[in-house]
This record gives sequence, structure tokens and C-alpha cells, in this order.
Amino acid sequence: MTCGISCVDKTLNKSFYHLGICIAKHPGYFIIIPVLLTLLCMTGYQQLKYQIDPEYLFSPIAGEGKTERAIVEQYFKVNYTHRFNVGRITRPGRFGRVIVITKDGDQNMIRREVFQELRQLDNLIQNATTTYDGDTYTYKDNCARWENECFENDILNLDALMDDIESGQLNLTFPFMFNPVTWDAHLFPVFFGGTKLTEDNIVISVPAIQLVYFVTADTKRQDAKGAEWEETFLRVVGNAEDSGVFKHISVSYFASRTLDHELEKNTKTVVPYFSSTFLLMGLFSIITCMMGDAVRSKPFLGLMGNISAIMATLAAFGLAMYCGIEFIGINLAAPFLMIGIGIDDTFVMLAGWRRTKAKMPVAERMGLMMSEAAVSITITSVTDFISFLIGIISPFRSVRIFCTYSVFAVCFTFMWHITFFAACMAISGYRERKNLHSIFGCRVQPMSVAIKEKRNFLYKAIMAGGIDHNDPDNPIDNKDHMLMAFFKDKLAAVINNKWCKVIIILAFASYLAGACYGITQIKEGLERRKLSREDSYSVEFFDREDDYYREFPYRMQVIIAGPLNYSDPVVQEQVENLTSTLEQTSYVTSRRYTESWLRSFLSFLERNNELLNVTVDDEQTFIDAVKSHWLFPGNPFSLDVRFNDDETQIIASRFLIQAVNITDTNHEKEMVRDLRKICKDSPLNASIFHPYFVFFDQFELVRPVSLQAMVIGAIIMMIISFVFIPNILCSLWVAFSVISIELGVAGYMALWDVNLDSISMINLIMCIGFSVDFTAHICYTYMSSKKRSPKARVREALHSLGLPIVQGSSSTILGIVALLLAQSYIFLVFFKMVFLVIFFGAMHGLFLLPVLLSLFGPGSCLTWTGKDDGSDSEVDDSLEDRHLEKPFSQSYYIQYPTMGPYGSKGFMGAPYKAYGVDEKDLGLGTSGEDSSESSSSRSQRRQQQVATAEDEVVVRESPSRRYEDGWRRSSYQNIFGRGAAQFQAQPELYGQQVSAAEWRQRLDTHEQQQRQRHRRVPHDNYRPELEMDMQRARRNSHGDVIDMHGTPNSSVDERIRRQTEPFSAGSGDDSSYRHQQGLAMSPPAGAVPSAKRYHRRRSSEDSTSRYQRWPANIEERRARRTHSPAHSYRSSSHHNLYQPNGKGSKHPPTYQYGDYFP
Repeated sequence: MTCGISCVDKTLNKSFYHLGICIAKHPGYFIIIPVLLTLLCMTGYQQLKYQIDPEYLFSPIAGEGKTERAIVEQYFKVNYTHRFNVGRITRPGRFGRVIVITKDGDQNMIRREVFQELRQLDNLIQNATTTYDGDTYTYKDNCARWENECFENDILNLDALMDDIESGQLNLTFPFMFNPVTWDAHLFPVFFGGTKLTEDNIVISVPAIQLVYFVTADTKRQDAKGAEWEETFLRVVGNAEDSGVFKHISVSYFASRTLDHELEKNTKTVVPYFSSTFLLMGLFSIITCMMGDAVRSKPFLGLMGNISAIMATLAAFGLAMYCGIEFIGINLAAPFLMIGIGIDDTFVMLAGWRRTKAKMPVAERMGLMMSEAAVSITITSVTDFISFLIGIISPFRSVRIFCTYSVFAVCFTFMWHITFFAACMAISGYRERKNLHSIFGCRVQPMSVAIKEKRNFLYKAIMAGGIDHNDPDNPIDNKDHMLMAFFKDKLAAVINNKWCKVIIILAFASYLAGACYGITQIKEGLERRKLSREDSYSVEFFDREDDYYREFPYRMQVIIAGPLNYSDPVVQEQVENLTSTLEQTSYVTSRRYTESWLRSFLSFLERNNELLNVTVDDEQTFIDAVKSHWLFPGNPFSLDVRFNDDETQIIASRFLIQAVNITDTNHEKEMVRDLRKICKDSPLNASIFHPYFVFFDQFELVRPVSLQAMVIGAIIMMIISFVFIPNILCSLWVAFSVISIELGVAGYMALWDVNLDSISMINLIMCIGFSVDFTAHICYTYMSSKKRSPKARVREALHSLGLPIVQGSSSTILGIVALLLAQSYIFLVFFKMVFLVIFFGAMHGLFLLPVLLSLFGPGSCLTWTGKDDGSDSEVDDSLEDRHLEKPFSQSYYIQYPTMGPYGSKGFMGAPYKAYGVDEKDLGLGTSGEDSSESSSSRSQRRQQQVATAEDEVVVRESPSRRYEDGWRRSSYQNIFGRGAAQFQAQPELYGQQVSAAEWRQRLDTHEQQQRQRHRRVPHDNYRPELEMDMQRARRNSHGDVIDMHGTPNSSVDERIRRQTEPFSAGSGDDSSYRHQQGLAMSPPAGAVPSAKRYHRRRSSEDSTSRYQRWPANIEERRARRTHSPAHSYRSSSHHNLYQPNGKGSKHPPTYQYGDYFP
């Protein structure tokens, strides 16, 4: 099953093990340094560069619209001061707009009382005074001008004709007409909205009227003055509407700064929820980190997990600001996400701590905890890091900036949790070591002791906890988690039911069908109204604009760049063909709305040829005729032709067309794409432009960029999962789950009224990393299980990860619930999409994957054939997978020295492999009491089962061979082979190499020391020596007794045993060793095999099933030794015992405390 890429797992385990030991020794440094670094990085907030420009943030960096605008501005730069024309602008500029409807519900605005209030509104706007830099001015002082005439809303001049219009004596003809009183040319589509017409284009009613006010913005000072005027405009109109000044009209208003204001308001709306979210998450963490055990409960560590995430986010943001990265309001969603990620890591590390033995030293527990949590928190952080890193290459600056800040935050959250929070855990570990109450800090009694002493109920319910160090394995003090038992016994039984499996699969099919349908309903693009708060004044304006001004929405410019001879009929035909082709599309209205200088000039020449008597056969005469008869300063067409410096050639020209009936963002995307294609297919160097096309470019890019990011992310997540969890089948299931979850998020977000835009793209990219967490861990736990039955595998997986999945998903959703209350589309999208990915990920992990794995995973044949009885029997490894014992001459490495009173020594001072404890690690990324095992511990457990299988074969052969072979495996194979090694060779671990010769020399030296130290004494006189041995005896991490003065090792004892008893030369490794040395080592008379002196670590759970385990209580041990036979010898191994007296021994082997005794 394993593909052999386990070096990452081993390296992480080793590195984090050392880090945990270092943190346990010096926790103060790992608390003070992160705090100081956080304070240092927070000084970067002085470099804050707040960015709220919508175009800068939400338009593509290199979109076609910006290229087209550059072409237009190269030839036709807007002059707001002298020659301003609203249809020929290239940027929104500084403006104010109002859309007015009636209050009484009458759909006709052409009434005297309405126009009187329109005049009142116009006077209010034009007479409002503004002050900037000591300069006080009104609209007329700063308005955009055409030929020194201020831009005005000439539609208001209809009030002079209102009596005739209301009486029916004068009809308004659409789309334009001349005012017979003022001789103004009224362009009704600019001002009238939702106009109802007769067949003869006579206006029947006008539901809405629009008034527009433009101010100059040619220079930076003019732009600043215009921005200040906009503030006055918004304030004056807003006050008039709110105070009820107008009785007949309702006014909605908008300015170019409105979106800036709304983005800033979005930022401010979410800030008040930070404190409430932190309190909620702190309370959740405290509750979920508590247990019934008052000592092992860690409520304050849950709170410190929140503080660690907050500190990391503050430090990350400060460093990003130091790097000069702009800050945007969307970044405020990142702290909520980082808290969720940090709490997940908190659960993982607490679960790793709970999986360690409470009787072990704090330093060793920290090392084990860190090594077990290494893969879990690293794979979570790496997947989140990679997903945000993908977003940095997005063409949208808003996505880039958010993902950049998130990358910093993910890295800092990871670093702060393995340092600051780990140090807090070490301090809590020392408290737990002293059996102090987790809240009150006082010393309390374990539950088992409290029961024996018959303490009251209140004490047992609130105060009792921890373990009794005299009886650390008491089951009363080591109870299973109630919720974990629920997932194992209840939920697993439901999922293992065949009818429930059918229901789950049908539900999944329905889920996919709904997702596919939702994908077909996706709308693309970020609508402007969604950048505003729901209670904003701009929402009403956007709604009225969509209701009344979608018939003639955009006045588009077609630019023909490059020198052309416009007198050439071929060129004229090409220009006319381009114009006609554009007009014939469904997006452009009829030619009567087109403004083409060339078409109108040629028509003018044709109508007045006899009067003008001019010829335009060559380029120069054409240019002269155009300049003298058509492009005079008062004609707007003069803005549409650009000559070279000596005015002998036309180097650029443009014409205007009118869009019609554009309904939504998808329609806008299709319009822009089709019109651009027509221009590109033209033989002319033509391009089409409107100021809003800069925003419309996102419609073309958001779908392919999102799809590209999702595909790349899924592939990278599969590779990452394979590197950290080296199983190809597991990686394929992870990739399937990621694709399924992303498909569901993309589909159901459309059904939940979320468009595919730059905001949702951020979440889709972010969800790539989030979708891996639950599915990867549940899949890995199932695949790595040794159970034969799929039902048993499901039980094991849910027991390990059911509670952690619920805890992790709940913490993340609680972390973002404040975004739901912000009343902002941007943050609402964050909540919706993160909720979807977390919910779908949890459902995949808890229900779908267990069912699919039981049907198509290992052992699925039992499911299909109905032979799955749900037994907990394990799969036997084949003998072909066993490795031969290594030759003794191979070099080995001495392991890291242990620490503390419960430390354990191995051969010649080498310790047990600290992170290879014989406990299962039932899962990655868990927060419960158990977790799935890491690759190293899984390998050891498999090897232990190989040894157990061999024991069972030996038992069927003969008792003597069982003892002899069992001892040989437990001693020599632990050193030379690949068994479940207490003294397993780790040549890559610590780099302390010992050659074979040095190893043999140590063996001989150790053997001589043992002979000198021990002498046979009468059985009745062992008491004084026993007391001395008890003082220097210690228990290792498994509770077994070891000699702290010597170097206990089974291989030494085996050599002495084999030297004192005759056996065949080929019966074990020792014979070959003696042959190599050429020695005939005869023990002195009365020598007792030193193998009887030491206890060894158990290598399997079955090791104590045949014989009674030596009790941990000292008094019981003494009593047992008192009744032991005088001449019986024992083996210190807990699972392979040797009887030196041969087959005929009448007494079973017995355990003794400390050294051997006759």
C-alpha cells in the first residue's frame, strides 16, 4: 500500500521531536520571543497604505479595456475644462447623478409640479458651496464645460413647454427633438428612463428622469476639488431626500466616490464583530478543550490557541505592510479564517498530547506530541499556503493582495503554534505532571484514589483528575471520550448498514446533480451594487438604473487607429462596413443613434455638392474640406478626428454607437466579446471602448482563471497528500474528494445568489486548501487500518476522526459567523462559500468516503459478497514481506538519551525510539483522544504483528521452540532485524555511528561488569540488596522496571544464556558471533544468565496474554518474590519467556522486581 516516500514523514517526526524537547526545556524563550516579534511587526501598521479604488482592485491588471482606453487617450484625451462631451469620456471622472421618480405612483414625470421640484433640486445642487484648501466654490465654478458653457441638464428647459405638453398641443418625439422656445436639441435617451412610446415614437409617459452633473478633473488639484464637491453633493441631496423637502418626487443619488465610500463602509461594518467573534471562539475553545478529568482538562490552552492565532495574524499583517503591500478591506476577513485554522491546529496538538502516556516526563511527552502532530498541522498549513499562493498569480489585484496577506498569516500561524502555543502546552504539562487542577491550580487526587478514599460527589465531579503514579494504568483514570465512542458505536453502525449506504449514495448523486445544475446557472461578474452595503443609498440608485435605464445603457466609442487615406473609396467602404456590421448586431440600436463623422460628412457633401462645389478625390482636398466645412470647433465631430502635427494626414478617428437592451452581466460579457471580435476581424485597426469595459473584462477572465486555479490546485493537493501520506490510492480518493467538493461549492454558490467574480474567486481558491483537510485524513486512516473487515475499518476511522471533524468544522464556521452579520455582499460571499466548503468537506469525510471506501477499498469483496461480519481481526502480513535479519557486522547508530525519572535506556545507553511508542496514532489533523498512526508507528505495528504471527506458528510446534525462537526475535531481531524494535536501529536518526568492532567491545565490557557485580546469595538473604536495587530502579515510559546502573539489553543476556547452555551452532546469531571471535566463553560456576535481570519493552498487545503481567505495585511484587521458588529463573521479557531448566520445568516463569535472585 505504501509507495515508499516516507522520508518526509520521518524527517518531520524527527525534527518536531527535537523541537518539542527543546521547547519543554526552555518554554520561556518560546513565549517571550514570539510576543516580542509580534510587537515588533505590529509597528508596520504605521506603513499602512489603504486602497479603496474599485477599478484598481476589481478590474484585471492587464485587461483589454485598459489597453483600449490607452489607445483612446493617446489620440482623444478628454478636456473637461473647455471641450467636454459626456458621450466621449474615457474615465468616469468626477460627477454626481440623480434618478428621480414620482412619490404618488404615477408613471408619468411630465407634469408641472414634478418639473418644479426638479428645478428646485437642480438649484439646490448648483448653489451648494464647497471649500477646499481655502477656496470656496459652487458647481458652476468647477463644472465641466463645452465651449465655455457649463454642462447643464437641458431637459429641464421643458418646463417652458409644460402647459402645451399637458394640454396635448405639443408632442415629444423620441429619441430627440428641438425645443421651439430655447432651440435646444433634447436627447431624450440620456435623460428619460423607461419611456413608453406610440408606434410613431411619440412619448406617452416617462417613469424616471436622470440628471447628471460633471466637474473638471484635468489636473490633480481639479480632481481633488471635484472629489470634495462630490462629498457636498452627496450630503446636500441626501439631506433633502431624508428631510422630506420634496413632496412629489423621490430622489436616488450616486457619485464617482460612492463605491470608494462603500468599500470603506464594508471595512468598518465588520470591525465591531471582531471582539464578539474572539469571545465566541474563545468560549468554544475553552469548552471543547475541557474534559471530565480536572487535571488533564485544558481550558486555558484553548484560549491560548486563539491568542496565538491572533498574535500571528497581527504580526503577519504588520510585516506585509512593512513590505509595502497595500491593505484592502477584504483583508479583514482573513483574521476570522486564521482563527479557525489556528483552533484546528490547537485541537491537533492537544490530541497529540493526550495520546502520550501521562506517566512519561514532560519533555518526552512534548517530543512525542510534536512528532505526532507534525504531519497533521504541516499538511494543513501547506495546503492552505499553496492554495493562497495560487491566488497570488491572479490577474485581479484584490485577489492578489488578499492572498498575499493570507500567505503571511498562514505561515505565521503555523510558526506561532509550534513555538508560542507549544510552550504554553509545556507549561501546562508541568502543571499536569504535578497533578494540579486545570483551573484552580491546587493539587488534587486522581479519580481512582478519590473513589478509594470515598471522597464526596462534588469533589469527584469538579476536583478529581490526573493519574496515580503508583498505578498509572488504572482504567478509572484513563477513560475513553464519550463522543468518540458515539461515532464508533452509533454512527459507524448506521453507515455500515447496507440500506443506509444506498441512501448515502443516492443523496450524493442528488448532490452532484444539483451542483451540475447550479453550474449552468452561474452568473459572472461583480455587479457594482454588490460592492455596497444593503442599507446604502446607492442600492436604490442601482436598482432604479437597472429598472429604467437598461434600454440605452452604454454609448460606445469605436476607434480606428493609424494613418489612413479617408478620401479613398476603399477605406470609406471599409469604415462603413464596420459601422454597419456593428449596427446589425442585437447589442446595438439602429443607425439613427450612431454618430459617425465620416458618414455624416459624406452625406453632407452629397446633399450640398452643387452648392459647395468641392472635390475630395485626394487626401489633401479631403482634409481641407473636412476641416473647413465639418470639423469646426462648435461641432462635436471635431473631437472624433486626430490629425498629425502638420495636419496633412488623419492618424486616428472614431465614431459612436449606442448599446440597447443589455439586461445583465452575462449579456454584457457576450456583448463585449462579440463587438471586439467584429473589430478584430475588420481590415482596419479598430477597437471598441466604453469606460465600463475596464470592469467588464473580469467577465471574460474570471471563469478561465477560476477553472485554471481549481485544476492546478487539485493536482497540487493530490501531490502534497501523496508526499505526506505516501499511498497512491489515498491520493486518488483525495483528488476525487477535492473535485467533488469544489464542484459542489461552485454549483451551489450560484443557487445561493453568488456570482462568479473576483470575490468568489478568492473563496474558490481558498476552498481548495480547506477541502483537503477532512477528506485526506479520513481516507488515510481507513487505508492504513490493519482491520480485515471494512466495517471494522469504518469504525476505526470514525472513532479516530468523527469528533475532530465535527470540532474542526464547527470552529471554522463559528469563526466566520460574524461575516454573516456585516450586511456586506463581500463578506457575505466569504461566509457562504466557506460554509459550503466546510459543510461539504465534513459530509464527505463523515458519510461519503467511508461508504465508498467500504465498497471500493481494501476488503471490499467482503462487502459485496455479504461476508463482512464486522470482526476486529487484523490482516496478516505475508511472509514474503518480512526482511531478513541484518548481519551483526553492520554499523548502528546510538539513539538520543532519554530524560526524567521515567526515561528509558536501550542497549549500551541507547534509548527507545522516542516517537516510536507502541501506541496507535489514529489520524491526521484530529482533535480527539485518538488519531490514526503515522507511517513510522504503522510500520512498527505491522512488524509487531509479523512477530506475533510467527509466535502463533511456533506455539503449534513445541513449547521449547516457542520460548527459544520468541526470545531470539525479541532480542536479536530488535537490534538486527525489522521487528517491532524497542532498540530498533535508526541509522539516519542522530548520526552517532558505532562500528561492529566497537559494538562487540562494548558487549564484552558489559558482560565482565555484570559478572563482577553479581554474586549468588541465599534466597532468604535478598532483602538488603533488594532495598538498594529498589532505590536505583526506575520505570521506563511503559512502566517496566529497568536497571539504571547497567545497560539492559536482551542480546547480552541471550549471549550469556547460550554460553551456559548447550545448543546447536546454527540455532541463532550468537553461534556465528562466537565462531568469529574464536572464543570459548565459559561462565564461572554458579553464574546466572543476566537475561533474568531486566524487563524489556512490550512489542505487541498479545505479549501479556499468555502470562500474568508483573504488577506495578511494589508490595505485590515483594509478596510474589517471597513465594517464588528458590531455583526458578525468570526472563524480563514481557512477551517471550525462556525456561533454562528445559521442557521439564514444573514451575511457570515468574516476574521479580529489580535484579535476579536465586
